[in-house]
Amino acid sequence: MVCRFVFVFAISTVAISFEAAATAEETQPDGDSKRRATALLKKLDKDGNGTFERSENEALWRRYRKLDANRDEALTVTELRRWKPTYLSTSGEQKRDLVYKQTNEGDLLLDLYYPAKEPKQEPDALPLVVYTHGGGWSAGDKHNITRGSFPPVFTQLLGHGFAVASVSYRLCQQGNEIAMRDCVTDCKDACRYLALQQDSLRLDSNRFFVMGDSAGGHIAQMLLLTPDDSFVGDPRLAAAQYRIQAGVSWYGPCDFENVHLFNHDDREGFRDRFEARIMGSAAGEDAKRTRYHEISPVNYLSEGSPPLLMLQGDNDTTIPVKHALHMASRASSIDAPVEIMIIQNAGHNWRRVNEDIEPSREAIIQRTVQFLVETLH
Repeated sequence: MVCRFVFVFAISTVAISFEAAATAEETQPDGDSKRRATALLKKLDKDGNGTFERSENEALWRRYRKLDANRDEALTVTELRRWKPTYLSTSGEQKRDLVYKQTNEGDLLLDLYYPAKEPKQEPDALPLVVYTHGGGWSAGDKHNITRGSFPPVFTQLLGHGFAVASVSYRLCQQGNEIAMRDCVTDCKDACRYLALQQDSLRLDSNRFFVMGDSAGGHIAQMLLLTPDDSFVGDPRLAAAQYRIQAGVSWYGPCDFENVHLFNHDDREGFRDRFEARIMGSAAGEDAKRTRYHEISPVNYLSEGSPPLLMLQGDNDTTIPVKHALHMASRASSIDAPVEIMIIQNAGHNWRRVNEDIEPSREAIIQRTVQFLVETLH
């Protein structure tokens, strides 16, 4: 049987240095801070009055509220100039803020990190891990890679010779018409861009990998399992060819058609809280059936799918463990290469529930890295 269940994973390895994976703040000239703040305000200011108010987006407000110097629950360009993005602290080359796509909502950016090289080494075409961030398809950006458990994952992957791309994508927010399928389309366009630019960026488009968390875990599954020519976005990128060899999803959903999978405790009366983000501006029952089906990764799983590792907490009430079990069941029935790792006592984001999580966060990180390294060779 190809589908594997992993409930306990013991490791004996050198302890992970979280200090070495600490994030670093960017230092930029004053003009750059104004440009960055102006672009950020344009993205945040949905009512066009020149400030970003808490009432416009509560989730995004929590990220920037520390910049609200006068506590008036509104941010100006001057206040936003105090925001400094964070990046992974690495010893290799970094290409920041690469524009991979232009949209009506603004330029879409990604950061590209390279492994450290010896001074006399010739540059090689590198395998690449594409990271898609979480945030409920409505928050977050490429800088999420510097938070939580992600720095040690990606600094270890860099140490194994991977390049790493962290991708921002359009978000489903009140007042816009962006839907989940647009988030997937953007991330597929990021892969297409990286494939088309593989020579100048020193990448091997036949050795792409994906990893994401929560909403980003869902997007990673979609990137891995859907045909390369699906979810076409920018026509200038459509001709790109690449191969995604394997993927990892941390607590990402796999099926929106079976809404009971989002009901953690099997109570009646579950509310479909993702409908607006799935539908966007579409309406009608036919459109709803189409959207829910096309955005569910489980529908693309096949015997020939690339390997997928899904990690899920058994006490996650945001994306219940049912999703991993459901994907494993489907994989078993068709002999598809899916492995799941159930984390005991864990909620969303590996939050501890009542007792220490088991396996540990370090074991989760180690298995994630090990899975991608194993599928590379």
